[in-house]
Amino acid sequence: MASVKRDEVKQAWEETEFPLVCETCLGDNPYVRMTKERHGKKCQICEAPFTVFAWQAGTKGRLKRVEICRSCAQAKNVCQVCIYDLQYGLPVKVRDRVLREAGSASAVSAVPQSMANRSWYTAQQNRALEQGNNALGDTNELAHAKLNDMSRMEPRYERNLPKLCSFFARGECDRGADCPFRHEMPRDRNDPMSKQSTKDRFYGSSDPVANKILGRKRRQEEEQQKQDEEEGYDKAKATLYVRFQGDSPFPDMTEMDVRDQFYSFGEIVSIRIQSERGQAFVEYTQPEASELAIASMNRKELLGRTISVRWARSSKRGEADISD
Repeated sequence: MASVKRDEVKQAWEETEFPLVCETCLGDNPYVRMTKERHGKKCQICEAPFTVFAWQAGTKGRLKRVEICRSCAQAKNVCQVCIYDLQYGLPVKVRDRVLREAGSASAVSAVPQSMANRSWYTAQQNRALEQGNNALGDTNELAHAKLNDMSRMEPRYERNLPKLCSFFARGECDRGADCPFRHEMPRDRNDPMSKQSTKDRFYGSSDPVANKILGRKRRQEEEQQKQDEEEGYDKAKATLYVRFQGDSPFPDMTEMDVRDQFYSFGEIVSIRIQSERGQAFVEYTQPEASELAIASMNRKELLGRTISVRWARSSKRGEADISD
């Protein structure tokens, strides 16, 4: 009996047992029941058929399903539904911008857009993952600290709410409270947030959510730079000013307490403690170490209290100092 000829094209189609999704898209219900459809639809990025998973995203959430295949999601380390980064919960455009600015451009995954090049890229990446290697470049400590500070990993279940009722928008919905859709007016058509594309979000080309986050980050940096210039912070001296937030009494801070938290960012020259004022000065040998310490420790806890970490400013005597 002649053997059935294999379809080489179908052999390359993706089959998976579980989707690559974030906690938000799974919903607030710990017991998730999913439906699975092999080769249910085409990926919106590579257009190859893949396994489609669908589930009810929480007790009040809508039915959600994966939008891109697992291979494309792994290429960018993003959720198959919302296309947000799985490690930091940020849009791809924001993550890649921070990586480039922090000197980790090798960790940015430039996925080809042509079919042939994308197939080759996916094969190379899958081979690296099978061998246990990192398919992307390593992220340096500064980039990780900045992304961790911007991360939005707390679940945002409001993204799972039902879609808007088009009949309600036209004033024709007669279901009332029984309507499974939201009775809210849609956004203005000219609002950039109303025009979101899966491909644009994946490639980071024109993502209104990312543009909003980057715009807010740019304004904060400009305000901080202006404040630094006005108050005379001296970044060349690589000295940090560490202070407990809130009012006294402050915890009894010692040099060892500060050193244990700040030694990992670089070589420390000196530490000066003013425990009664709840503040300390940490001097590094390199400004890069100070920048990493600020990104990693600002608004973190020390001895059970939140601390502020910023550049120290030079006093008229030429020593790092800061006034209350």
